[in-house]
Amino acid sequence: MTSGPNSPQRIFEGRRIWCVTAPAFVTAIRLIADAERAFEPDTVVGIRRGGAPPASALAELMDVPCAHVAARHNASDQIALPATGRVGVDIAGLRRPAGRVLLVDDICGSGATLDAVGAALARALDPELVRTATLCRNVGATTSPDVWVWDVADWTVFPWEASPSVPVQPLPMPTEVMHP
Repeated sequence: MTSGPNSPQRIFEGRRIWCVTAPAFVTAIRLIADAERAFEPDTVVGIRRGGAPPASALAELMDVPCAHVAARHNASDQIALPATGRVGVDIAGLRRPAGRVLLVDDICGSGATLDAVGAALARALDPELVRTATLCRNVGATTSPDVWVWDVADWTVFPWEASPSVPVQPLPMPTEVMHP
């Protein structure tokens, strides 16, 4: 599945490169898990590549199975690379999850990836049974996840990614989640 080329643009102020530290990541995962317990997901589905680590951590903390789907709209991981607006989604290897699904990614940049994967999952699931969660949301996104931790307006590096060769600024330790 592919989304259209007219997706919203992510905002990069160019003032810094944010970094999610390992302790902040653990705290963010706990906050998201606490916020989503009432939803009672039966499965957590992570969007590869960046959504796999937070999805796995959430699934373990919530004691539910974890699955992964593939989606990509950037040709590389180059810092501040503009999104193409076209998202390729591959859910062929995904067994049909039962019940409620928490769809997880590392960041909602433009909203295009969540939209494309959500639409692909909706073909197999009742859309009311899918919620979305990300660690970060770019302030330029026109689609928001159901829950996220940080709003960002610059490139963000996560604990499982290689550190860039330029200085980074840690995001503040989170204390709450955000909702649309």
